[in-house]
Amino acid sequence: MKRIDLDDLPPKLAQLLTSLEEGEEVLLVQNGGVAGRLVGGAPPKPEAPAEEPSDENAAEVFEHFRAAMEDDF
Repeated sequence: MKRIDLDDLPPKLAQLLTSLEEGEEVLLVQNGGVAGRLVGGAPPKPEAPAEEPSDENAAEVFEHFRAAMEDDF
């Protein structure tokens, strides 16, 4: 797969590419002929923030760790 870093492009071109709607097309034209075609995809879904471990969960993990250490020694 070829990759284009948007930071390497002129700002107007980077803005045009990042503002594409899903399914919207951009034609790449060179010397009057179509050189390529880009199709906008769905924007990436934001990652859900990692959940903070609860005190109950931390106590359970510590208990398992302690039991494992007692078994080994």
